[in-house]
Amino acid sequence: MIERIIAWREAHISDRQFTLILSFFVGLFSAVAALALHSLINGIEHLLTSGFNFQSYNWLYLLFPVVGIYLTALFVKYVVKDNISHGITRILYAISRNKSKLRRHNTWSSVVASALTIGFGGSVGAEAPIVLTGSAIGSNLGQLFRMDGKTLMLLVGCGASAAIAGIFKAPIAGLVFTIEVLMIDLTMASMLPILIASVTATCFTYIFVGGDALFHFTLDGSWQVERVPPSILLGIACGLVSLYFIRMMTACEKLFARLKDRFYVRLLLGGLVLSALIFFFPSLYGEGYASIDVLLNGKDSSDWNVLLGNSLFYGQDHLLILYLALVLFTKVFATSATNGAGGCGGTFAPSLFIGAFSGFLFARLWNIYNIGTVVPEKNFTLLGMAGVMAGVMHAPLTGIFLIAELTGGYRLFVPLMIVSISAYLTIIIFEPHSIYGMRLAREGKLITHHTDRSVLTLMSLESIIDRHFESTKQDVTLAQLVHSFSHSQSSVLPVLDEAGTLLGEIDFTKIRHIVFRTELYHHFTVAQLMTQPPATLFIDDPMEQVMGIFERTNAVQLPVIDPDHHLVGYISRTRMYAVYRKMVADFSTD
Repeated sequence: MIERIIAWREAHISDRQFTLILSFFVGLFSAVAALALHSLINGIEHLLTSGFNFQSYNWLYLLFPVVGIYLTALFVKYVVKDNISHGITRILYAISRNKSKLRRHNTWSSVVASALTIGFGGSVGAEAPIVLTGSAIGSNLGQLFRMDGKTLMLLVGCGASAAIAGIFKAPIAGLVFTIEVLMIDLTMASMLPILIASVTATCFTYIFVGGDALFHFTLDGSWQVERVPPSILLGIACGLVSLYFIRMMTACEKLFARLKDRFYVRLLLGGLVLSALIFFFPSLYGEGYASIDVLLNGKDSSDWNVLLGNSLFYGQDHLLILYLALVLFTKVFATSATNGAGGCGGTFAPSLFIGAFSGFLFARLWNIYNIGTVVPEKNFTLLGMAGVMAGVMHAPLTGIFLIAELTGGYRLFVPLMIVSISAYLTIIIFEPHSIYGMRLAREGKLITHHTDRSVLTLMSLESIIDRHFESTKQDVTLAQLVHSFSHSQSSVLPVLDEAGTLLGEIDFTKIRHIVFRTELYHHFTVAQLMTQPPATLFIDDPMEQVMGIFERTNAVQLPVIDPDHHLVGYISRTRMYAVYRKMVADFSTD
C-alpha cells in the first residue's frame, strides 16, 4: 500500500510541494503530542498534590519524586530499552551523525517518560522531550515517504519548531529556536516549511486549549532610557548565572555518569537529593511555572505566601529574598538529580525558572539598596527569563522572541534585546557552546552555521574508507612482493602481522630503483623495505581532523586503524575531496 502511495506521489507531487504537505502534518501531530504531555503532567500533579495543606510542609514531597523517577527508569529500561535523555542533544547527534534519522519510539516514549518524571515532581522541563518527540515525528514521516537526507534534516527542524510553537503558542520563537539551537540554515527552501509547521502547531494549540498565554503578565510602566544600565547589569548577571548553571550541570552529570551501571545507587542518591530539596523548597516541584506566574503578578505578602506555600518559610514573607536565593542556588542540583537518577526531562523550563528568579531577585535588591532609578520587578523578572535562556542555550533571538510572544510583552523588545545580548556576550567568554551542543562539540560532532565545518561534520569516515586492499607480511621476499603488486590496484601495500596489526607499508614509488633488478629479488625482504606511513587515522577521528592531517602531510592516501591498531582500510585524498565537494554543493543548494 505504501509503495503505491509513494509511486503516485512521485508521479504527481514534486518533492518541494510534498515537503510543505508533510510540514503541515508535522505541526499538527506535534501540537497533539504537546497537548497530551501537558495534560498528563497536570493530571498526575493534580492527583498527587490537590489535597496538600497549603500552610504547612508535606512529608509526601519526600516520596513522590523518588516514585516518579523509579517508574520512569523502569519504563525506559524494560519498555523503551534505549537512552532517551538529553532530548535536544540527541536531535543534534541524529542530524550530524545519523543522517537525521530518529527512532520510531522517540515519537511517544519521551512523552510517557517525562510525564511520569515531572508529574511526580521531577525538577525538569517538558520542552526538550516534546522537541525530541516533534523532531522524531518529522524524521519518521520523512523516512516513511523516503525523502532524501536534506529533506529529513528540514523535517526534523520542522518538528522542533512546531514543538516549541505548540507548547508556548510562539511560532516565531519556534522558527528562531530551530535556526539558533539546531543550526538549521534559514534559506527560502527551509523557511516556508518551518513556518508552516510552527503556525500549524500554534493554531491547533489555540483550538485545543484556548487563547490564554502560558503566563499572565501586565507591563509595569513603559520602558525608560534610564533603565539601560540596570538592564546591561542584569544581562551580565544572567550570563554568570548561566555559567553557574552549565558548569554545575556538567559536574553533576559526571558524578552520576560514574554510577552508570549502579541503578539503585543512582536512584537512591538522586532521589534523596531531589526529595530533600523539594521538601524544603516546594517551588522546585515539577516545571515551576506556577512560581514564575507569582513573580510576574505578585504584589503583597499574600502573593508571596503563595510562593512560600507548603514550605517551612510559609508566613514569613520577610525571608522572601533568602528563599529566592536558596531556590536559585539549588535548582541546578534538583534538575541534575532528576536526570541523573533516571528521570526524563530537559533544561528549557529550568532555564526559564532560574531566569525569572534571577530577574526578580536582581530588581528587588536593586530597589532595596536604592542603587539608581527604581526598576519594575515584574518587568525584570521577564527580562531575566530571556537573559538566562540566551546564556544557557546560546540563543539570544530565541530568548527575545519567546518571552515577547509568551507574555505579550512586545513593548519590552528593546530591554529584552539588551539583556539577551549582554547575557550571551558574557557567557561566550567562558563557554563557546550551548548546554545542548557542548557534549557533541567536544567530540567534533556538532553542526554549525559554518558551511565547511558543517559538511565535514556530516561526512562519514566510514563511507569513504576503501576496505578492499592487498596486504603483505614482514618475511615476504622482494620477488613475492613484486608479485603482490601485480595484483594490487594501489601503489601502496600495508604490512600486517598475523593479527592484522599495521606494522608499516611498502610504497612502490620508493622501491622503484630495485624492483626491476631481478638479481636482488632474494636479497631483500619486506621488513627491510617497509616504511611508516606519513600518518595514521583512527576510525573515530572527526573529518575536520582527518582533512587537516591530509593537508599537513600532503599524503595521497592514509591508513585507518581501529583502537587495537588493526588495519580497517585506506582513505584516498582524491575520493575524500570528491565527496566533500559534492556535499558542499548539495548543502548550499537552495
